[in-house]
Amino acid sequence: MNEALTAITILAYFLLLLVVSKLTGKDATNDSFFRAGRKSPWFLVAFGMIGASVSGVSFVSVPGYVGVTQMTYLQMCLGFFLGYLIIAFVLLPMYYRRGLTTIYTYLGQRFGGASHKTGTIFFLLSKMTGACARFFLVCLILQQFVFNAIGISFVFTVLIMLLLVWLYTRRAGIRTLVYTDTLQTLSMLTALVVVTVLIARQMGLDFNGLCSMVTESHYGRIFVFDDLMSKQSFWKQFLSGVFVAIVMTGLDQDMIQKNLTSKNLREAQKDMCTYGICFIPVNLLFLVLGVLLYTFAASQGIATPQKTDELFPMLVQGGYFGYGVTILFVLGIAAAAFSSVDSALTALTTSFCIDILDIEQKNVDEQKAVRVRRMVHIGVVALFVVFTLIFKALNNTSVIDAIYIMASYTYGPLLGLFSFGLFTKRLPRDRFVPVVCVLSPLICYSLSVLVPKWTGYHFGYELLMLNGLLTFMGLWMLSRNAASRKV
Repeated sequence: MNEALTAITILAYFLLLLVVSKLTGKDATNDSFFRAGRKSPWFLVAFGMIGASVSGVSFVSVPGYVGVTQMTYLQMCLGFFLGYLIIAFVLLPMYYRRGLTTIYTYLGQRFGGASHKTGTIFFLLSKMTGACARFFLVCLILQQFVFNAIGISFVFTVLIMLLLVWLYTRRAGIRTLVYTDTLQTLSMLTALVVVTVLIARQMGLDFNGLCSMVTESHYGRIFVFDDLMSKQSFWKQFLSGVFVAIVMTGLDQDMIQKNLTSKNLREAQKDMCTYGICFIPVNLLFLVLGVLLYTFAASQGIATPQKTDELFPMLVQGGYFGYGVTILFVLGIAAAAFSSVDSALTALTTSFCIDILDIEQKNVDEQKAVRVRRMVHIGVVALFVVFTLIFKALNNTSVIDAIYIMASYTYGPLLGLFSFGLFTKRLPRDRFVPVVCVLSPLICYSLSVLVPKWTGYHFGYELLMLNGLLTFMGLWMLSRNAASRKV
């Protein structure tokens, strides 16, 4: 493989992003960085969200996941769609009615300052860990394909990638991302479709042959109705998908921030519903690609790696599919990496500036506020480096699985907080809210260890629902009636 040409591909792609950043970054202010002037076209937001949510994890981890769970991940994706509808018609109206820039401001308005800060901290922790898990995987692949050959260490790979992202997001933030995410999604989906077609052709499969291979394959199983104890049971996966979508999109500043840049609520609802519809076929294609890869490996007598994330990169680097697939693979990975990391950095910066530092409520002059925001942005990049290296040291599982496991613990309290605020008229004692939100994940972890020993039942991602329920119950027990307070 020509590592130099691969590096040039990444560089050329980055330069294109930099041009877009230059065009969108003129006269940028904090309003541009945080809200994009609330003028974003809804169709660009919807299309760009696909790239931001799919990320580099989906490009290698979802196809690899087929080796462990077949195509049952699609059950979860069906649940995602229902979750996106709930976001569009329950959460977005509330966010727009209150004119929010960060969604955790709602917690402060509804419960008080301690609840506001608690929700923000859980988001910062959730987003930092999840985004770094995704980023870690992408950096490993680029290290393997490009940087090892030219003598650059993994640490410098991380630094280089984050420096590139910082360069094109530092001026206009979310205003730039609405356009760069569109470009990144287009690049990633083009790479996905073309790679799938090229591999299928190499295996002598036309469209009908591909469909037959998937449906007849052991890996082609989608629905599991016959084993309620299995983690892949339909109702576990479907309901988990509903709640994962609600918390990882609807209660996540990263994903909602783009929707809040739309001109009005109706356009925000259109982009959320459009995004939800597109999400299912995109992930179906990733799963089909996974069946292709495992079938190809079996037909060639190739031993599949123990870590499923390594299958696709291993086959591509081994030259089994030709250099064209290699270039498209690297382009797809680069597009996915930039798309997920840039939005995470922007959302973390926005939340810290507004929810923790409160720079929009302290009458800070615009120039000073911009300087503060820039310093926070650099600080978030530095933390990204640290968390990514920690994840590299600790990771021992599939990244897509690890992300949802972490989400079960870190997003559960957010689910409980927002549910309590939206569906009750009660007012919890604000100073005790942090205690409830810390205890709930700890109880869930204890149950995940003890229940299998007692009953043989193993928790899947439904642990997220239990975590949210425990938080809700704790808030109820520590609350008083406040029927007259506006929800």
